[in-house]
Amino acid sequence: MKKWMGMALLCCMTTAHAEVQEYQLDNGLHILVQEDHRSAVVVSQLWYRVGSMDEVNGYTGLAHMLEHMMFKGTTDVPDGQFSKMIAAVGGRENAFTNQDYTVYFEQLQNDQLPLAFKLEADRMHNLSLTEEGFSKENQVVREERRMRTEDQPEALVSEQMMATTFEANPARRPVIGWMNDIENLTLGDVRNWYHNWYAPNNATLVVVGDVKGKQVRDLAQQYFGGIPAITLPVRKPQIEPPQIGIKRIEVKAPAKVPYMMMAWHVPFLHHNHDDQAYALLVLAGVLDGNSGARLGKEVVRGQRIATEASASYDLLGRGPGLFIMDGTPTQGKTIAELETALRAQVQKIIVQGIGADELKRVKAQVIANSVYQRDSMFYQGMLLGQYVSEGLPASAVADEVARVDAVTAAQVQAVARQYLVDDGLTVATLAPQPWDDRKERPAADRHDLR
Repeated sequence: MKKWMGMALLCCMTTAHAEVQEYQLDNGLHILVQEDHRSAVVVSQLWYRVGSMDEVNGYTGLAHMLEHMMFKGTTDVPDGQFSKMIAAVGGRENAFTNQDYTVYFEQLQNDQLPLAFKLEADRMHNLSLTEEGFSKENQVVREERRMRTEDQPEALVSEQMMATTFEANPARRPVIGWMNDIENLTLGDVRNWYHNWYAPNNATLVVVGDVKGKQVRDLAQQYFGGIPAITLPVRKPQIEPPQIGIKRIEVKAPAKVPYMMMAWHVPFLHHNHDDQAYALLVLAGVLDGNSGARLGKEVVRGQRIATEASASYDLLGRGPGLFIMDGTPTQGKTIAELETALRAQVQKIIVQGIGADELKRVKAQVIANSVYQRDSMFYQGMLLGQYVSEGLPASAVADEVARVDAVTAAQVQAVARQYLVDDGLTVATLAPQPWDDRKERPAADRHDLR
C-alpha cells in the first residue's frame, strides 16, 4: 500500500562519515557538504524554500509549474540542453516539488560537479520564460494531474481529505494545483513566482560525495557568488484553527474496491515539540512498520478485516502535521467495519499502552532503516536538505536516532491519548463507481511527463 505520508528517513552519522560542513556566501546561499569518499561520485541538490504552502487561492500549482519551466532553457543553455549536458557526462538529474520546497538535483562523477553548479547557477537567475514553452508545459502539467490524481481513486481520496482536514492553512491545496487554476495560470504568474522566490538567499545547496568542503565552497562562490540576494515576500502565519469535531467525506470515483483514510492533527518536529514528534514516529512504527506491527498482525492477518492497512507520520514539515491511517477492507467487509477495527487498535494503545519488548522491537526496526538509508548519498543529502529547509539545524540529523531511542512507552501512550481523538479526526472514504470506458481520453491529449 502506498504510504501517503511515509515515515521519515533516518540517517545516523557515524565515524563512516565526516561531520557536516556548513558555509554561507555573502549573498545568503547556504551550503552543506557531507564528505563520503567511498566512490568517485557526488550528489548536488539545490533546495529552494518555496512550495505549494506559499501559494494563494487562484494560483495553486505555481511552484510545480515553475519546476517544469526550469528545464526550458536559458540564454546560454537552449531548451532541452540541460538534461543532455548532464547525460553526456554520465550523470542524471531531475526535480520535485512539495508543500515546503522545490528541489533540483544532479548525481554525477565528482569531477563534473562544476558543470552541475554552472547549470544551476545559470537557471537560478537567467531563465528563459516564453509563451511557447509555457503553453506546452501547461498542457503537460494538466495531463500529469489527470494521470496521477484524477485517474487514481486513492489519490483523489487523499486530495479531498487534505482539503477537508484543513480550513485556513494552505496545506489544504494540492501541490500540483487545482485543474481550474492550472488552466488559468499565465506566463506572467510564473515569471513573478520566479523573481519573488528564486534567489540565493532562499536556497540551500547540499553536496554529498567524494569532495572536499572548502573546494565545494570555493566552487559555489565561483558560480553562485555573483547572483544578488533579493527581498523575499513576507510569509503570513496562516495558523490552522483547532478542529472542533469529527469530519467525514465520501469520494465517488471509478474503482474496483473501497478505500478509507483517517487523519488526525499532530505537530511536526519543532523545537517545542521534539519529544512528541519522536513519540509519534514510534507510534506509527508500533501500528505499522514491521511484520509484527499491530495493524498487520491484528487487522489484516488476525481478524481478516482488511487486505491492507497502514499508519504513517512525517516527522518534518513547515505547516501543521497529520497522523494518517488507511486501508482497504477485505471482500465481504465494510468500510465501517474497517474503521471500527483501526480505531480499536488506537484505543488499545490509549488505554493499555505498549510493552517494553514491543517498544524495543520498533526502535530496532527504525535503527535498521537508518543504517540502510545511510548507504545512499542521495538520501544523506535529502535528510540534510529537509531539516534545514524546515528551519532545523543540520546537526539535528545526527541526533535523530538517539532521540528515537530515548522515546518511552509512556510518551507513546501520551501522544496517542492527546492527539488521536475524535475532535481532531477526519475520515475520507472511497465509494467505488462503475468504470466507463467511453470516457477514455484520445491519445492526442496525452503528453510525455517529466
